[in-house]
Amino acid sequence: MKKIGILTSGGDCGGLNAAIRSIFFRAKNKYGMTVFGIKNGTTGLVQRPLDFIELNQKTFSGYLLKQGGTFLGTTNKGSLKAKDKIVDQEKLLIDGYHQLGLDGLIIIGGDGSMNILQKIAKKGNLKIVAIPKTIDNDVGATDLSIGFDTAVNVATQALDNLHSTAVSHSRSMILEVMGRDAGHIALSSGIAGGADVILIPEIKYSIKGIINKLNEMKKRDVKHSLIVVAEAVKMENGKKVIHEFKDGQKRLGGIGEYIANEIMSKTDIECRVTALGHVQRGAPPTANDRILASAFGVYAVDLIEKGKFDKMVAYKNRKIIDVTINEAIKTYKNVERNDPLVETALSLGIYIGDIK
Repeated sequence: MKKIGILTSGGDCGGLNAAIRSIFFRAKNKYGMTVFGIKNGTTGLVQRPLDFIELNQKTFSGYLLKQGGTFLGTTNKGSLKAKDKIVDQEKLLIDGYHQLGLDGLIIIGGDGSMNILQKIAKKGNLKIVAIPKTIDNDVGATDLSIGFDTAVNVATQALDNLHSTAVSHSRSMILEVMGRDAGHIALSSGIAGGADVILIPEIKYSIKGIINKLNEMKKRDVKHSLIVVAEAVKMENGKKVIHEFKDGQKRLGGIGEYIANEIMSKTDIECRVTALGHVQRGAPPTANDRILASAFGVYAVDLIEKGKFDKMVAYKNRKIIDVTINEAIKTYKNVERNDPLVETALSLGIYIGDIK
């Protein structure tokens, strides 16, 4: 009887529990495999004693399918990168994998997790299969990643809620969304939520361009507006807004406040800012994310049964396929100028930057 493990690595998102559930049922019902859930990402294999649970039917008898996050726990602190511990922790992880007697390990993570774990897998003869998850939707070689649809849905709902306040007070409501260096969440939610301005890292903007758009609206007697800005959009001086916390970590955040202050200092337009932050990660998964995660889980187990490792499950042209992990991580997927959604935004009269 084969034994496989599952771990979730990196930031949480909607759909992770659906993927774990799907993996278990496919592995158990189709192939009679034993399935271990590794707790708290790679930490479960690194610590001693090992931290894992054997999954069973009862594990999924509740509401896990509908819950955001991951019931196995995760970590995005990059513990394996600690300069003074990297060798020891890699060895512990490799030993942990072999102690469990695993015939395969399914990693549900983003490009960073895949990159790190692929290198460790090669060193320690670990047989891995990856499932892409990230709200940023920036993993190459797949059209969609688990969590993106849920994040877009949360941002769109926020815009719907902010619109009534914008109208009531004749204000410009600014919504700052996640996405790292990719503008997929901002672009998709901005179109869906009726934004007037969408700012993404990939397309240069100007405060003058934003103000021109808002003034044009005022001439049509439209005194309210919605602005969506991705967290990695730079200030006009070319620098990102980054906060450094007491634990030493640096995180993006604050570009919305910058845009608001610039607008208010140069016009009589009143602005308010909402930064969604982690609300986009922890929301209950949408139907689309549950379906995608379930399909990914089934395919990942089939890859293990076929002995096809060092692969990532992907969604391309409405089909579930597999690609090499190398192919998946070598390409960072950002918003390109010729993206159909960029043209859609322009056609809707949305200011998306100083595009000529």
